[in-house]
Amino acid sequence: MARIRTIKPEAFASESLAAVSLSAERTFFGLLTQADDHGRFRDQPAVLAGLLWSLRPAHGPVEVEDDLTQLASAHLICRYEGDDGKRYLHIVTWRQHQKVNRPSGVRFPVCPTHDLEQQHEEAPQAHAVLTEPSARTHGALSEPSCTPHDSSVNGETPGQGPFREHSPSSHGGLSEAAVSPPGPDLGPRNLDLGTTSPSGGASAPAPETVSTKVLIAEYAAACAHRPPSGVLGHLGRETAKLLAEGIAAEHIRVGLTRHRAKGLHPSTLPSLVHEAMNATPAGLARPETRPNVPGHRAWANPANPAAAYAEEL
Repeated sequence: MARIRTIKPEAFASESLAAVSLSAERTFFGLLTQADDHGRFRDQPAVLAGLLWSLRPAHGPVEVEDDLTQLASAHLICRYEGDDGKRYLHIVTWRQHQKVNRPSGVRFPVCPTHDLEQQHEEAPQAHAVLTEPSARTHGALSEPSCTPHDSSVNGETPGQGPFREHSPSSHGGLSEAAVSPPGPDLGPRNLDLGTTSPSGGASAPAPETVSTKVLIAEYAAACAHRPPSGVLGHLGRETAKLLAEGIAAEHIRVGLTRHRAKGLHPSTLPSLVHEAMNATPAGLARPETRPNVPGHRAWANPANPAAAYAEEL
């Protein structure tokens, strides 16, 4: 796969390229686009002729072989054989002129002459780069580690002081109680999580809840004969809606009792519950301020306006 490469202006003033023919120079520039990210490619003149000279049929594999021979003589490429017995070529000045961002892995065998020599030359520099941060890392770790090796202070074992300083912050609030040594009367160090919760812990009784299933079961048990499933299912849906609204179970029980006594349609259950919640007791009727005037509601028109508003008229 061809790649985008860099050609510097100095290439056209290169004495090495000037020593070869123009066709060899063009083959060299074409090799830059076909080589992998390490400057290597298969040494196959027929393949290179098809890749670089496809529109110039007069310049075939024989001519490309001559170009490669000239480039090798000018030390611009190195032709070698890999361990697999195949022929490869390597652009000698690749690392000097091509800077590849995130190069891919090795696709072709390394050049036994130039790649190994270059790796040997770069080895001391790489070692210096690696040892410098490693020394800093060792220093960063050795600074706190040197402190415990000092002489003991106040009878403490070396190394205990630094760990006591960092252990409370690393374990959070619970570690403060765990790190502090218990006194003679402090009791056990373990916390009783069941008795220290704000809501009373495990000893707090769970609130009693009444479900739709319980109310409908009570309703069916109080009937002389079990109601049809359709009636019980409809009552269950109405009961679930009332419970979801936050209506007390006692009011729903009263509504179900009235429904059972009257034998009404299940859809009337909300009205019966409303009656149980808001009906005025018989002995607590509101006294009439005007006994001679028929009672009426303020938001409804009276049946007899003359009698209702006799005092105002």
